[in-house]
Amino acid sequence: MKIEATALPGVMLLTPAIYRDDRGAFSETFNLRQMAEAGLPTNWVQDNASISRKNVLRGIHYQIVQPQQKLVRVTHGAVLDVAVDLRRSSPAFGRHMAMELSGDNGRMLWIPEGFGHAFLVLSEVAGFAYKVTDYYSPEGERTILWNDPELAIPWALAEGDAIVSEKDRNGTRFRDAEVFS
Repeated sequence: MKIEATALPGVMLLTPAIYRDDRGAFSETFNLRQMAEAGLPTNWVQDNASISRKNVLRGIHYQIVQPQQKLVRVTHGAVLDVAVDLRRSSPAFGRHMAMELSGDNGRMLWIPEGFGHAFLVLSEVAGFAYKVTDYYSPEGERTILWNDPELAIPWALAEGDAIVSEKDRNGTRFRDAEVFS
């Protein structure tokens, strides 16, 4: 597995080797030794999965209480995955990075504590799976408005085409959001 830095300090791109033949494909999505050697957490407390249809946009989510670090990947289909630096002390505060993750490319993103996370489904259907380092905390969960003009995330869809939950539709503006120190 190849592990490399991204444009946002702390966010890592993990690209496993994918072995394909006429039966399909195989890849290793977690290796304790390699994760430990890269300085990434190896103790996960929860695995989550969702299946979403085209234009579903989930996020920008994070937890102030019980912050979660995430290892995210797509099992099938494709998404535009976005991480937003919410660490006020970071030189990258308020910046984001976006990357296509798909079942075909096998890429995974490591998103550390202090970042918001969101994704947009690009394919007809996408399966999204992720491991987290702490449990879900409803009282600690926060949502930043996905289309906040200050963040200027290039979602590549018309605003009216996004399928979002009520929680995401009513997210907090970035400038008013509770962030990390």
